[in-house]
Amino acid sequence: MAEIPDFDAIVIGAGFAGIYMVYRLRESGFAVRGLEAGGGVGGTWYWNRYPGARCDSESMYYSFSFLPDFEQEWTLEERYPTQPVILSYLQTVAERLDLLKDFRFGTRVTSVAWDDPSARWTVRSEDGYEATARFVITAVGALSAANLPAIAGADTFAGEQYSTASWPHQPVPLVGKRVGLIGTGSSGVQVLPELAKQAGAVTVFQRTAQFVTPAQAGPLDPQMVSMWKANYQEIRRRTKFTAGGIPIPSPTRSAFELSEHERRAVCEEAWRRGGIWFLAGTFTDAVTDLEANKVVADFVRSKIDEIVDDPETADKLKPRTYPWGTKRVPIGSNFYETFNRPNVRLVDLRADPIEAITVRGIKTASSEHELEVIVYATGFDALTGALTRLGVRGTGGATLPDAWPDGPRTYLGLSVPGFPNLFTITGPGSPGVVTNVPVAIEQHVEWIDELLCFARARGATTIEAMDDAATAWSRHVQEVASQTLYPTADSWYMGANIPGKPRVFLPYIGGLDVYRRKCDGVAAGGYPGYCFDGADAPALQEAGHGAR
Repeated sequence: MAEIPDFDAIVIGAGFAGIYMVYRLRESGFAVRGLEAGGGVGGTWYWNRYPGARCDSESMYYSFSFLPDFEQEWTLEERYPTQPVILSYLQTVAERLDLLKDFRFGTRVTSVAWDDPSARWTVRSEDGYEATARFVITAVGALSAANLPAIAGADTFAGEQYSTASWPHQPVPLVGKRVGLIGTGSSGVQVLPELAKQAGAVTVFQRTAQFVTPAQAGPLDPQMVSMWKANYQEIRRRTKFTAGGIPIPSPTRSAFELSEHERRAVCEEAWRRGGIWFLAGTFTDAVTDLEANKVVADFVRSKIDEIVDDPETADKLKPRTYPWGTKRVPIGSNFYETFNRPNVRLVDLRADPIEAITVRGIKTASSEHELEVIVYATGFDALTGALTRLGVRGTGGATLPDAWPDGPRTYLGLSVPGFPNLFTITGPGSPGVVTNVPVAIEQHVEWIDELLCFARARGATTIEAMDDAATAWSRHVQEVASQTLYPTADSWYMGANIPGKPRVFLPYIGGLDVYRRKCDGVAAGGYPGYCFDGADAPALQEAGHGAR
């Protein structure tokens, strides 16, 4: 019988987070192995290959900051990088750092079990792989556990079915076909214009109308790129201490300080800039005051009227059931414009719900829509789904759902009481999904690496979040969210898209800058809120490092 390999640390995932975590731990002298379900690096960008897939953070900020030489070499061509460009970037980074040998690909983890006597994790995968490690770090992505709705009759459909979350690597034949698109979140907003260019007809099944912001995408000015690269060091420094992980000016005035004409002008300018400039660039109270929010919401609805030719379709596309910005705002190119094409039509599922999928297509309450292809763009079990699907069992065999009956409870979004030596990059209670993700990931990775080095230097074998620290942090996460309009929406931020999921606000909305300072303070104080155990634990206590 082959000996089970043992490591200091196992990292699950090979996207931005997994690549950097494996690199940092390796450079810090830990024996580390990365495990990845896919056939290569990329994470989100390995799986989400659907037509039109691209990032909604701008190219100059959506990259690693710890490779100053490489960032000068890497070509920046478009304002928003496409999926193939991002995947190529991550592949190049992994090869440049000689990381591929440190990963095992095609390894979907199904069990992560803690053993108290040995103080080690045993990790098992779908293909029979097994290994043990002192530490496990999850780098599985906050938006990676696809939410595929259970629609009656889906297995009877005679045509092809695809999910944007696991799109085939080879081109999908769509030319001239009748395509049904279920979902109009970020993925649906991106894929629709591309489907409409190829398909003979596209029927969009919309459950919830979206406040789609125009990307204003396009090629980058080479002179501007040269300026960015010449100032990257300063740009990176500023980026780390911004709320959203992108160094753009924050609004300075309330909507109520401006006249109606001035408010319209602010919105028009932010719309013209597009993307994050519209999301974060209107009013200081846009997501904290309902009347100020209504100014932005009414503006977007007026833009839908301007863009969409058919008044009935425009009316269906207008969001009215939640405040602007409280669901993730999709950033798209030509989304509303695509509904002016003669081969595209919209079905409002709130008025005409899906009853079943049939052999021939999708049956709604009013009619049957004959289709040859169905595309699911139905989102994710955000922040917690990818973690609970790993089959994690901590002290006493408790699972994460056991520990989270009323919603996730974490310390800093990175650790869970009862699960020693387990760390969750961009976990619930962290700002990962409400900021520029690579910037948040770098902060998480560097902080975890420094914590593990701290424990190793003092002979501590286990690191566990204290119960009271997790309770206090999780309460803080909800308190900050309650000062905004976010909890008023049935969003995936609240877990509302998953039946039976506890309704709590999942990410930390207080800002990456605030979060970073909090984490820095914890580290500077010797990691209060963590319990260290091991040969040198008494020395930790005597030194005032917060262990017990």
